[in-house]
Amino acid sequence: MGKKLKRGQAGNAVQYMTRTQAMRKLQVKLSVFRRLCILKGIHPREPKKKSQGQNKTYYHTKDISFLAHDPLLSKFRDQWSFEKKIKKARAKKNRSLADSLAQRRPSYRIDHLVKERYPAFVDALRDLDDPLTMTHLFATLPAESTHDIPAKVVANARRLSMEFQAYVVRAHALRKVFVSVKGFYYQADIQGQAVTWLVPHNLAQVLPADVDYRVMLTFLEFYQTLLQFVNFKLYHSLSVHYPPVLDSKLEEAAAGLAAIMQDIAQHQPLKAGGALTGSSDNNTAGPVMADMQTLPTVVLDGLTASQAAAASGATPAVTSADGSDDDAEEDVGEIDSGDEDDDDASASDEDAAAQGANGSIAEDKGTAAASQQTDVADPASRSMSPAAEPSNAVVDSIAGGALRVQDDDEAGICERLFKGLVFFLGREVPREQLLFVIRAFGGVVAWQGEGSPMDESDERITHQIVDRPTQGHKFLSRQYVQPQWVFDSTNFRVLAKAELYAVGTVPPPHLSPFVQTEDEGYVPDYLQTMLKLQEQAQAARKRAAGTMDEYTFIAEDSTAADQMDSAPAVQTVSAEQLYKNELAQEMQAGSEDEEQTDTAEPTAQEAGAIAEVPDLDPEATVMMTRKQRGLYNAMQRGLSKKRQRAQSLQAKAKKLKQPLS
Repeated sequence: MGKKLKRGQAGNAVQYMTRTQAMRKLQVKLSVFRRLCILKGIHPREPKKKSQGQNKTYYHTKDISFLAHDPLLSKFRDQWSFEKKIKKARAKKNRSLADSLAQRRPSYRIDHLVKERYPAFVDALRDLDDPLTMTHLFATLPAESTHDIPAKVVANARRLSMEFQAYVVRAHALRKVFVSVKGFYYQADIQGQAVTWLVPHNLAQVLPADVDYRVMLTFLEFYQTLLQFVNFKLYHSLSVHYPPVLDSKLEEAAAGLAAIMQDIAQHQPLKAGGALTGSSDNNTAGPVMADMQTLPTVVLDGLTASQAAAASGATPAVTSADGSDDDAEEDVGEIDSGDEDDDDASASDEDAAAQGANGSIAEDKGTAAASQQTDVADPASRSMSPAAEPSNAVVDSIAGGALRVQDDDEAGICERLFKGLVFFLGREVPREQLLFVIRAFGGVVAWQGEGSPMDESDERITHQIVDRPTQGHKFLSRQYVQPQWVFDSTNFRVLAKAELYAVGTVPPPHLSPFVQTEDEGYVPDYLQTMLKLQEQAQAARKRAAGTMDEYTFIAEDSTAADQMDSAPAVQTVSAEQLYKNELAQEMQAGSEDEEQTDTAEPTAQEAGAIAEVPDLDPEATVMMTRKQRGLYNAMQRGLSKKRQRAQSLQAKAKKLKQPLS
């Protein structure tokens, strides 16, 4: 018989201790203990048996021992003793001694905590959502002394957030954007890890009084140190020095992201020939204007035939300016998106762009004649008969600058979606957010103010972002859209129809890219429209990939004897016709498979997936165990709720479509 242990010497009573016991063991006060736990990542525990009471907070004994051996504990004790000395000197009205003690206050660093909590870089990337959200939040908050928010902390948060956004722009890592009442939701692909964060709107923030900002500042202290490590690693992965230097003039002019991208554009890795690689910072005045002056006169990549004709030969008519300008006859130059491997790609893009603008007219004379007779005021419109299909030039324009990118290369599509497009932002639109999104997808941005690469009257501008009921003066060589057009185009990887986002009209619903339609069971009407545009863009990319090279296909004869007797017939088949034939064969094969599955009886292997069947015979449920039956019923309840939600959404959509009586 073993030795009988006394009460409180084994089990949960020894493994866990209350917060008061932990503070006594560490000999610190509550604020220091809370701060130490936040920095070290120590969280309270919930033991099965609470020996000291139900209404108390418990910590694991090993966690408290872990805190006791950290060097931060001695630093906090030294600071506490210094605060007592400073308080005593001020009580004695010895200001000189108090000031000298305040200047010699001990400092500490928490770099070792970042290495301790995140031994691998991928671990830090996985836990980057909260640091980015907290940093962007404090970057928009005011520095108020009533809530003990230092101005230095706000400025540091602003700098770190812009540095991370500059990396996302430089690496073209942005994938999803959604605008909500809370702010802008972003998702980026950072070295294979999906990082999601929230950026508040640039509005006047009202700080609530019931929030403990000291706790938030403690979290922010660790998050800023973590973000500095992450930014350093990410910048060096692009061979860009860290930290970048802010342009003081652009920062004073509230240029935002352009102020930090100016330095990144000037420090780029050298290629083999000694020339600097293209930078994603095409919006700064110096590099962009130099590139525009030296670039050859080629048609913008991604424009339709009529847009290219209007940009190269037509003079933009402005109601408030003279239309007789000599520069109107110049062609529009292609803008580099800023990739390190764009030399060969840009050369092929220029040839392909000229082929898309001129060769497409030669392919279909009727379509070319119709596109040349369209109204110059709306370059996106085309005079087609109702039964006619969209021309190749119109379909190619949907894919944007990513026309010659493979469908499975999502990074390449995001990198070149706005390639060759120049946007001008109005004063009323959120400039910093649009600047971030457009440049991350390869576009060029201009605005009214200092640091802009071009003026509003520049002919190279293809789109103007306006968020007002009416627009006074309009240039006929560009499209006027609302800011939602940029976000919807980036989410679906296509150039949405500009007429749906025209100035003064109600735009389509802004669909969230974070919602899975398969899980919801309801597909909105506009989502179906965008999915059709995606299919057209995919077909255009396949057609462009097929027409870049000349392929010779060998036609197969009907029998093997004919192949042996006669020479193989060689004929040249267009890639578009081949794609249509393959698509028809796949659809026919799919319909045959559906017929076979409808007539065939379920096999024994399909019995394992019987829980996925919406309706099951009562006889089949008799042979189930109680656990299987409960699981099946729970799945049926979930499917029923999904169907009810889908039906309610469909009813709401049908009600909205009905005209008001």
